[in-house]
Amino acid sequence: MAGRGVTKVVNRCEQAKENRRLDLSECQLTQIPDAVYLLMRNTELETCDISLNLIRRVPAKFGTKFPHLMELHINGNKLTSLPDELRDMHNLKVLDISCNSFESLPSVIFTFNKLRNLNVEDNSITDVDSSRLQSMTSLVEVNLQDNPLTLTSYRSLMEIRLYTVLLTPQDKELDSVD
Repeated sequence: MAGRGVTKVVNRCEQAKENRRLDLSECQLTQIPDAVYLLMRNTELETCDISLNLIRRVPAKFGTKFPHLMELHINGNKLTSLPDELRDMHNLKVLDISCNSFESLPSVIFTFNKLRNLNVEDNSITDVDSSRLQSMTSLVEVNLQDNPLTLTSYRSLMEIRLYTVLLTPQDKELDSVD
């Protein structure tokens, strides 16, 4: 990270100490710098936005360092998985992992008992365990639009009535290719 990038991250960490909202979006990060954990060590963050970067992996320590998070936005990166250690974020209500490279829902998502909004739009998800998803009674909305869901997953998700499930309408001509 170049000098200006470091200054930008440090300044945003300083702002987060005051408002408990860490915004590291569009910082051209390829990873979450260790300095962030050091700078935020005495701050109970409520929101963390690391969207629109080049991050390929969320470190396992992220969940233990920021257990009080209520919102996590990691959309627009290059993620394919999430570490199980994120389960330590017991207060998470909003999770946005849209515009990444997930092929399935990360299993850690099913441990978030307070999760209300889940955005997994525009990934590569083909199959979803709808019964597991439906058992998450705190959910209000799940956005699965722009994922190449199988017809079976699509139909089972359409049956969920406890909360809103956003899906991209299936093209009958394309579906006949299956």
